[in-house]
Amino acid sequence: MAERKTIPTNKDVYEFIREFTNNEQKYNDSLELVKLMKEVTGCEPKMWGPSIVGFGKHLYKTTNSKQEGEMFLVGFSPRKAAISLYVYTGKSEHEHLLANLGKFKKGKACIYINKLSDINLQQLKQLMNETVKYKKSQNEENKN
Repeated sequence: MAERKTIPTNKDVYEFIREFTNNEQKYNDSLELVKLMKEVTGCEPKMWGPSIVGFGKHLYKTTNSKQEGEMFLVGFSPRKAAISLYVYTGKSEHEHLLANLGKFKKGKACIYINKLSDINLQQLKQLMNETVKYKKSQNEENKN
């Protein structure tokens, strides 16, 4: 089995944002996302792997591949093409939370935005709150 790359590291989050963002808009959006995600989770930002800023952690267990481990509750990465937001479970029962979010593209379990002003921040907070609640409930199930 391959070694997981998305694990917590000791790299400084703010240094990463300074070095990794390729324009002022993405830099400012990244700092705003740190504030929002910290507010929603109550957790400090931590680097996960080389390029993801994550908040909190939860236990996960997949049903199909039988993998398990720790992962952040919510997070983001200010990639060149778009900002990747890891704030969505990918579950059909949570699809309605994307309805009034604004301009984004959806991946399997994340969403991509060009800039923070393209989306409704109140809706983003609601999406993150529901995702955190869902993942924390999964923690309890995965402990048993």
